Amino acid sequence: MNAPLTVIYNDTCPICAREVAQYKRLTARHDLDIAYEGLSEGDLERYGLSERDAARRLHVMKDGQRLDGVDAFAAIWERMPGFRWLARVVRLPLIAPLARLLYDHVAAPALFALHRRRERLGKLTRRG
Repeated sequence: MNAPLTVIYNDTCPICAREVAQYKRLTARHDLDIAYEGLSEGDLERYGLSERDAARRLHVMKDGQRLDGVDAFAAIWERMPGFRWLARVVRLPLIAPLARLLYDHVAAPALFALHRRRERLGKLTRRG
């Protein structure tokens, strides 16, 4: 039996919320021990995160340890039927550094920039 995971994500980001909604459906369908907490839902300080930190990238709490970015995605995917192969792929020695580079320097900054824009325009809404 796997230890529970808690996924901490930006529920005000339409792209992030859409992806996590798919994970939530799989979690319910397969009775997986995964909880979800959007940044608008509560006390992120207990995870050592500010709202800004949580908005910058995906985080997962696993065995008392906080994972983020590609490592967080891999922790989720290894639990999800149909995604386990992806967890193995992003952990491969040649793929892992490339995946981290793309997430850390392209995907996460782009999504965070969109978040900051929605924030400036007053368009943050929880999409859960």
